Formats: sequence, C-alpha cells, structure tokens
Amino acid sequence: MPMTATDTHRAIDAVWRIESARLIAGLARIVRDVGVAEELAHDALVAALEQWPESGVPQNPGAWLMATAKHRAIDLVRRNKRFERKQEELGRKFEAQQSAAAPDLDAALDDDVGDDLLRLVFTACHPVLSTEARVALTLRLLGGLTTDEIARAFLVSEPTIAQRIVRAKRTLTEKQVPFEVPRGAELAERLSSVFEVIYLVFNEGYTATSGDDWMRPALCEDALRLGRILAELVPQEPEAHGLIALLEIQASRSRARVSATGEPILLLEQNRALWDQLLIRRGLAALARAESLGGARGPYALQAAIAACHARARTAAETDWNRIAMLYEGLAQLRPSPIVELNRAVAIAMAFGPQAGLDLVDALAGEPSLQSYHLLPSVRGDFLVKLGRKREARAEFERAAALTRNAREQALLLERAAACGE
Repeated sequence: MPMTATDTHRAIDAVWRIESARLIAGLARIVRDVGVAEELAHDALVAALEQWPESGVPQNPGAWLMATAKHRAIDLVRRNKRFERKQEELGRKFEAQQSAAAPDLDAALDDDVGDDLLRLVFTACHPVLSTEARVALTLRLLGGLTTDEIARAFLVSEPTIAQRIVRAKRTLTEKQVPFEVPRGAELAERLSSVFEVIYLVFNEGYTATSGDDWMRPALCEDALRLGRILAELVPQEPEAHGLIALLEIQASRSRARVSATGEPILLLEQNRALWDQLLIRRGLAALARAESLGGARGPYALQAAIAACHARARTAAETDWNRIAMLYEGLAQLRPSPIVELNRAVAIAMAFGPQAGLDLVDALAGEPSLQSYHLLPSVRGDFLVKLGRKREARAEFERAAALTRNAREQALLLERAAACGE
C-alpha cells in the first residue's frame, strides 16, 4: 500500500528526530560552523519534503539526507574564498560521490559519526555560553527539537528561545570556538559542562519548576537519549555512566509519580509495581559500570547510588536510609551545597527520627540561596507534622505553596496545609 503525503511527512519528521544530530555534526566538521551546518541540514530537510512525497522515502533516509547536505556543504566551501585552500582537497574527496550515478550513501552517513557527534556535544555545551543558551542549543542541535518545542517545554516565549539560539551560534562564531574534542585538563572541565546540561534538561522534565504539570516526560526522554549517546561516545568516562544510571533509575518512577488526574504522588506513597523494571536494570548496570571504572565517588554516581537504594527496596519501609544518609554525607563532602544538606536532612530524619532532621534544617534557615526555595519550608513542615506540631507545620506548607511556581505542587502543599488544621 503506497504511503500518503501525510505518512511521508510523518516519516520525514521521525527521520529528522533520529538523524539531525549526526547530520549537523558531520556537516560542522566540513564547514567548521555549527550555525551554517544547521542551515545546510535544514536545506536537506526541505529537499526531502519536496522530493520524498513524489519519489518515496529512500531505503536509507538518514544517508540520503547526509549525502544531499554534504553536496551542498561542498558547494558552499567552493564558493567561499576563505576556504580556497580546502577547495581542491574537498573537491577531490567528494567528486566521486557527486559524479557517480549511485553515490555511496552508507559511507556518507557513517564516516566519523562518533567523533563528529562528540565534537558537536562539546561545542553546543561550551562554557563560553550561558547555561540557558547551552540547554537551548543542545536541545536544538542534538535533540532535534524545534524552537517552538523548546519554548513550550520550558514555558518560555518562542522569540526568547530563538534569540538564545541565534546569540549562542553567533558567540561560538565570534569566539572562534574550535569544532573539536578538548584534551588534557580541559576535557574534564568541558565534560562537566556537558553533564550539567543533560542533568538540567532531565530535572526540568522530572519536576517542572513552573506551569500546570508536575512532569514534562518529553524533556526526560530527550535527556535520556542525550545521556545514552554521551555514554557511548566516552565509554571510559565513569561519570558519563554515573549520570545515565541516575537518569535511568529516576525515570523508572515516572508512571508512579503522577495520578490519573495529574496530581503529584510523593516517593514513599508511590505504587512500586508501576516502576519500570527495565529502566531500573539499565540504571543499575550503568552504575556498576561507573563503579568498575573507579567512579563510585563521582557526584552523579553517588546520586545514582542513592536512587539505587530506593530502586532496590521492595517497599518504602525496606529503604536503607542509613546508607542513603551516608551517601549524602559523601556527596556533601564532594559537592558541598545547601540543597545537598537539605536532602541529607531528609535521610537523617528517616534514619534517626524527625527531630534529628529538623535540627539540620533549622541550621540551614539562614542560607541566602534557600530563602526562596520552596522545598525548605516543605521539608520542615513534614518534620513538624511527624513531631505533632501541626500548627507550625501548616504555616510552613502555606509558605512553601506561596514560593513554588508549579500549580500541581502548589495544590499538593495547600492540601497538606489544610490537613494540618483538621
């Protein structure tokens, strides 16, 4: 049965989501400019939209796009006088492809794909860009998301996201950021930037900071895909496996975190039968890989080990809170922060009682970075409820509700506040 025009366009959209990152990465190696590479990739997409409804989807659509885009890239290089010295070399390299009746599409797609993708990852996440710009550019170039999709995911206006992406590409060009994998001491710093971007994307999907939804699963899926790609590209880097271990295990709870009507369900109240065992197994395997590479004490591996404690517990009562508290202590020593201390307070309270947790939380009350952080009064309210101090707890839950920008979370906190007055 022949494909309809609608079917073809859906196929093109699916191919683009899968292949766009490799396409842009391969082109950037030729033109040395991610902005130009993206334009060339979109030119190939337009060509597919024009030709495939008539000719049908090629047997190897990703290679077709790559071959088409590379031909355009070579034409661009030849027209550009700044690349005159490369003209002859590139011309010879691809002349056979251009003149042949049947170009070698597999070769067009597969050469240096891994190295090109890694270069693109490091370029999109370059520290010369702001965190917001790195996130937007990564989702655009590596996630294959449109500007509108990124804007909707982060509840930001489309023009704002478009400006971030344009400015990011302009900055990379102006700063002459090389399209290469960093080496030596710079590699660790740059990898940290890449990890941070993927982690931020996942967290925004896992617990949305604002809006009407508790979760945005599409962002979690994008982060998981990027994390898996990165772990394959740097297989000997333990923290890459620590990061993907953390994301896989956290993502395993997604179905249990939200009720049928969209209300949040807290960890200890979740139906663990709904946890995705395949994702848990993948996460535990990735954690074992990180530990085998000597990365057990890395920040992401430590967080993954904490998540693994929850994943291994068949019921909430079986959770090893002593180990979780110990792991948070290790994380606090490695990456000291008030938020880590707040999480450690929760583990201490579960292991040694709510008063022990409350003492730690009260010690954090003066931290400037936590003054507008809604989880501080939320956690304090939880401890106060367990201590029977419900009037104080109600005030804390109401304060937390006033601080959060997520409508679902706000409703949950107000519900907990009301329960304290019953």
